[in-house]
Amino acid sequence: MKLSIIIVNYNVEHFLEQCLHSVLKASKNISSEVIIVDNSSVDGSVAMVKNKFPEVKLLANEKNVGFSRANNQGIKESKGEYILLLNPDTVVQEDTFEKTIKFMDEHQDAGALGVMMLDGKGNFLPESKRGLPTPSVAFYKVFGLSALFPKSKIFGKYHLGHLDKNKIHEVDVLAGAFMLIRKSVLDKIGLLDETFFMYGEDIDLSYRIILAGFKNYYFPETRIIHYKGESTKKSSVNYVLVFYNAMAIFAKKHFAKNQAKMFSLLIYFAIALRATMAIGKRFLKQLFVPMLDATILFAGLYFIKNYYEHNVKYVAYPEKLVLLAFGLYVFVWLFSVFLSGGYEKPIRLQKIARGIFWGTGIILITYALLPEEYRFSRALILIGTGWATIAMLATRMLFHLFGIESFMLEGSTSKRLAIAGSEEEYKRVFALLKESSIKTGLVGFVSIEHADDGNWQRTTEKQPEFFLGRFSQLQDIITIYKIDEVIFCSKNLSAVKIIDAMSAFVNMNIEFKIAPPESLSIIGSNSIDTAGDLYAIDINSVNKPSNRRKKRIIDVLFAMLFISLLPVLIFIIKNPIAFIENIFQVLLGFKTWVGEAQSSTLKGEIQPYPLVQGVAGIFSPADSLKANHISPEVVQRLNKIYAKDYQIWNDVNIILKGIGNKLIRYY
Repeated sequence: MKLSIIIVNYNVEHFLEQCLHSVLKASKNISSEVIIVDNSSVDGSVAMVKNKFPEVKLLANEKNVGFSRANNQGIKESKGEYILLLNPDTVVQEDTFEKTIKFMDEHQDAGALGVMMLDGKGNFLPESKRGLPTPSVAFYKVFGLSALFPKSKIFGKYHLGHLDKNKIHEVDVLAGAFMLIRKSVLDKIGLLDETFFMYGEDIDLSYRIILAGFKNYYFPETRIIHYKGESTKKSSVNYVLVFYNAMAIFAKKHFAKNQAKMFSLLIYFAIALRATMAIGKRFLKQLFVPMLDATILFAGLYFIKNYYEHNVKYVAYPEKLVLLAFGLYVFVWLFSVFLSGGYEKPIRLQKIARGIFWGTGIILITYALLPEEYRFSRALILIGTGWATIAMLATRMLFHLFGIESFMLEGSTSKRLAIAGSEEEYKRVFALLKESSIKTGLVGFVSIEHADDGNWQRTTEKQPEFFLGRFSQLQDIITIYKIDEVIFCSKNLSAVKIIDAMSAFVNMNIEFKIAPPESLSIIGSNSIDTAGDLYAIDINSVNKPSNRRKKRIIDVLFAMLFISLLPVLIFIIKNPIAFIENIFQVLLGFKTWVGEAQSSTLKGEIQPYPLVQGVAGIFSPADSLKANHISPEVVQRLNKIYAKDYQIWNDVNIILKGIGNKLIRYY
């Protein structure tokens, strides 16, 4: 057998499905095998592989054993002359395997090979070729010199920016997302180092290949799409800790003692710096707009109060009482706007107005119940309501005019889509878009069938469907019709043509997505920093903005409740320190009280579980049951029910039962 393709999967069902379609096309003319090692996914990945890809060999782990160990499981089962380590969030071209294997056959000095990788918008990914992370190279990266001087031979060594990305080069480090390795080399140097749970294992393996006397080649004559970061968000504190800790492990293993110490100090500094930046970025992203609103509303109220005192009422209100009251008014208005959905993207002005109206009602009712000495002016509440409404609406409209994304109004952000493929696939994808409630201003058909070269138009009951032109005219179609997003139907379009188109339009600010055949998902990624975006059919998914908002409110309310009850809970909780730590992680948004469970027995200490949104959960749907052992099948069903049909009372029930079943010491 010529090639063994090893794919380690963890909760990326739709990406894996798309990847496998491309892999099977690319391996059509090669003696090959595909081995999927699933690290206890709870998103239906295992069932999907069994149902749709029965020819694939599947190894399903009962727990997440990490990237290195899972790859080693696959390698031990493999029979190929070459081993390909491939990420599930990739799409390979039809010629990728043939070209890379031919190169390896012709270059016996090659121990491993990597290819040119593009992100979901067609941008070149610099990690396609990397230098060895020596202390000096790491220093340049940590302090941003590599970003400031990417083409420098000295400062840009991490991504080897001085090397032409379109030419073949010998490099130090290859990316684990696509790493083609000669099996005989692995037999000589050993498998992946399982000390690395995630990240760093590709650097270690690349370095050991060089130490054994072989070469690593960067090969840009074929390309793949790598959506990046679906399993771990790169702006998260967890990513910073795991990534830089992997660098420290590598330094201790391969560098001299003094170098390793210096490297470790640099790594710990980087962890502190990057973790602080990640927390700060997250904090600012979540609170910047509410803080801006609060500042504008409070300042306006104070100005109105002064004018009202000196020009209308001719009375001086108690300063401390006014400041307290205005602070509470602003809080109630903003919280009501939040509950109303006024902070969702895109902005809906009616939700903001509705939130302020509700907030005013709460303020007036509370005002009426206060003692006389605390009621100073109902008129200021009503005038303040007018100011809050005008200020918040005007702010959104003003920033919308300046094109600031966070303030874009609904209706102006509907996407103009072009679907490229056969007419049959166009109809299927168009129906999927309607079912998934994606707001579109135009859905047009770009035909790959030469017979469809007439100018025709047909209509449906709800929305017109337009024939825009042929695939060869795609650039003109994008320009003329002001297309925002192109969806490629991979059933009829080759990965080569898709990647060629993405590369050609990389500077046009177009979003790209791919619709795999016979799938209920449409997958893409908007930038190097985002995980893959996904259009998929759901009913009342936990990922809907309104449900995320409800879930966040429940998280904060229970966190505050537990803080108030700590004097009692601290004596009956099994692990009070871990419990307190979890409370504050929930408040900061790093965890949620309820997430999806691993398919294993759930008992003992608090464990992090992956949630649909990518936030770790403290409890799971399975915690509502008192059984000591729950089968993986039952766990998976509970997770799916929870994720697809979210109800706020489910969270309340799971948290209360979880506290009793998992955390309380029974005497």
